[in-house]
Amino acid sequence: MQKQSVWLGPLRGPVHKIMLFSIAMAVVSCGWLIFASAFLGSDIGMNQMLRPEDNLSARLALWALSAALLSASVYLSDTVGQIEPEPRGFFDILSLICGRLAMIGIVFVVLIMFYEVILRYVFEKPTLWANEFSLWLAGFIFLLAGLYAMQQRSHIRIYVIYDLMPRWAKKTADVISVALICAFAFALIWGGFNEAWDKMLRWETFGTAWDPPLPATMKPAILATIFLVALQAVSNLILDWNTEPESHSPMDDIDQTEIENIRRTLEGK
Repeated sequence: MQKQSVWLGPLRGPVHKIMLFSIAMAVVSCGWLIFASAFLGSDIGMNQMLRPEDNLSARLALWALSAALLSASVYLSDTVGQIEPEPRGFFDILSLICGRLAMIGIVFVVLIMFYEVILRYVFEKPTLWANEFSLWLAGFIFLLAGLYAMQQRSHIRIYVIYDLMPRWAKKTADVISVALICAFAFALIWGGFNEAWDKMLRWETFGTAWDPPLPATMKPAILATIFLVALQAVSNLILDWNTEPESHSPMDDIDQTEIENIRRTLEGK
């Protein structure tokens, strides 16, 4: 990734320090919970983390984890990869932050599944929460990845007819496609808002042994994400309006950067 600041500018240094501090606090808080559970007889587990109520240790751990995830996502969004376009507006930055959050979430899913495999097959003490928690995280990752794909213009598009159109026809097609996205988002939010609101207010749970609040969180997250996707589509239309359209060919499917990295790796052996 490029090391220069993309959008934070002079705030990059302070955000980096905040990220390191919040990660350290999260590690200390979670480490204390693990230590207290293993050696001090504490009953704080995943159920208590979901419902911390008056438990100060659980609340501090949740706040520290939230701060660490948010600050890390903001800091990592200030750099772009070689194949990523630089953000050109507020919604691009917001989508890039959400994309970085999804990338971090993948790491958590891998760690959770690794933890479950060790407990299940080495110690024969499987958890009640690992599978559902990983699926819960995967749902959010899927939603945020869709928003990131819209910002990156990497969603599936068919250019066979589009590339043959004159410029005015391409702009018309772009307007129609964005209008359809906005219409779909409006219909989904209009039809699902009351149900999502009710589920969130009564904090509806999944009804399993662990009983996480999947319906109470996933339903509103779907509506919020599709709203952001529609906003990002409108932002893309505005930002690309006076930009010359790209020409497409079968060679676009070949990642030259990845090929070059593989070649350098092979040459270094």
